[in-house]
Amino acid sequence: MITIIEPPKPVVTWEDMAPQLALEADDIRKPLVEAYVAAATSHIDGPTGWLQRCIGVQTLEIRFEAARSRCVALPCPPVIDIVSLSYLDLDGVLQEASVDGVELVDGTLHPITGAWSWETASARRDAVRVRYRAGYETVPPSIKVAIMMMATDLFRNRGTVAVGLSATSVPMSTTVEALLGPFQVFR
Repeated sequence: MITIIEPPKPVVTWEDMAPQLALEADDIRKPLVEAYVAAATSHIDGPTGWLQRCIGVQTLEIRFEAARSRCVALPCPPVIDIVSLSYLDLDGVLQEASVDGVELVDGTLHPITGAWSWETASARRDAVRVRYRAGYETVPPSIKVAIMMMATDLFRNRGTVAVGLSATSVPMSTTVEALLGPFQVFR
């Protein structure tokens, strides 16, 4: 189970979009454009996004059972660092563990031998809790351009009825998919 604790700041701003749409800085459609950028971003970003990757820097928490594995690949790369580590002990009491007791290698969490053991945790499915920061400190240009293209499509085609499109999805052109494809994580 993964939860967003602190969402990212927008990676595409009004200042990026105004020239893209040939709008003035004080255009009254600014809130609409920002909503389209937010929709496009949320469609591809984070644990539920199409990319299965964090775009902007955000704090996530994953919970898992202690028996699952000694090493845990943290979802939604790129992983920046571990914020905190806690676990429910055998009595069900939440205990803090030192992040010095784990090592992060290529987005995978490895307990350091002798520093802390998963075996001291409860058997509950959510016994171990890892908070971590993930996302790009500098977002790759192709991801920003793809978000801008999606927001532009939404701005220019405001209707919800289109052949072959669902009103619950954000349309992605072939160009957008090509820009984002190299970043998609497959589980």
